[in-house]
Amino acid sequence: MLLATTNWAGERHGVVFAHGFGQTRQAWAASAEAIAAAGFPCVSFDARGHGESGWRGEEPYHFDPMAEDLAAIAATVGSKPVLVGASMGGLLGIAAQDRCGEPFGAMVLVDVTPRWETRGVERILGFMRAHPDGFASLDEASDAIAAYLPHRPGRKPPERLRALLVERGDGRLHWHWDPRLLGDLTPDIESHQPMLLDAVRRIRVPLLLVSGSESDIVSQATIAEFLGLAPHARHVVVPKATHMVAGDENGAFTRVVLEFLESLDEQGKA
Repeated sequence: MLLATTNWAGERHGVVFAHGFGQTRQAWAASAEAIAAAGFPCVSFDARGHGESGWRGEEPYHFDPMAEDLAAIAATVGSKPVLVGASMGGLLGIAAQDRCGEPFGAMVLVDVTPRWETRGVERILGFMRAHPDGFASLDEASDAIAAYLPHRPGRKPPERLRALLVERGDGRLHWHWDPRLLGDLTPDIESHQPMLLDAVRRIRVPLLLVSGSESDIVSQATIAEFLGLAPHARHVVVPKATHMVAGDENGAFTRVVLEFLESLDEQGKA
């Protein structure tokens, strides 16, 4: 499977960015640039079926091969990079760390815990299912995002949407992910929760959970459960952020990640 990547050079410990379901590696651009400017080499990639990475053709998508993809990306960065994984990317990171030889030396989970709030996930999936016929223009897509994210000021400039949309031959613009992902991965997604809960118990590397204060995906209950399973983990709340922490409050989010990376260097763990 060919995976599209973007790399930033640096002389310190490596960082791997893993995006959420339906996103692309562009979601990390601002954070990765800032973190690379501090000396940490970074790589972000499009998960299979997303962005410019390969699609599965007639074969179904499965969770385990996507976790293996993440471990393979980690192996290209150097010895035990730090994972920054949002939502799906964080869940894949938990699975990869447990099943693929512990590829990460530390992990940052962005607004995701091994158990999540079903209502919040259904809200996201509802938006992803809402436009099966795509959009007639970038402006129409921008309007749809503005309605979905009413807490963000203004509309997303249409030109910034080009990396998220693709024309598939019908003259309309569609999200830059394989629509079969919805049918293959989402119906039984909660069946992975027992495995993920068990996996977190076995993670011994430094862990940071970054949650949005307005998130409907993680809750006080799921956060408490996570911290009980991984008592060595740290937890930071980003004010005014929803589940889309890096998109809502990128500056605050990036500062939290940089502080974590710097602390690992000081402790000799990165």
